[in-house]
Amino acid sequence: MSSEVTKPDEVALRARLSTLVQEHRDLDAAIDALGEAGAGDQLALSRLKKRKLQLKDEIAEINTALLPDIIA
Repeated sequence: MSSEVTKPDEVALRARLSTLVQEHRDLDAAIDALGEAGAGDQLALSRLKKRKLQLKDEIAEINTALLPDIIA
């Protein structure tokens, strides 16, 4: 099975990657703001951090698809 990404797929993956990276940054800012506010809402903070980790994993998967390992 070929793991090559076709041009239309690459364009879609890059668009998705851009969206995920922006959401990851937004979550980072939200986590910082919630932490600084000292609101004490640990459940909300935990959910934001969990979502941020999910995004990180998805970003890594897309990067792997776009830049496959090349055995030299």
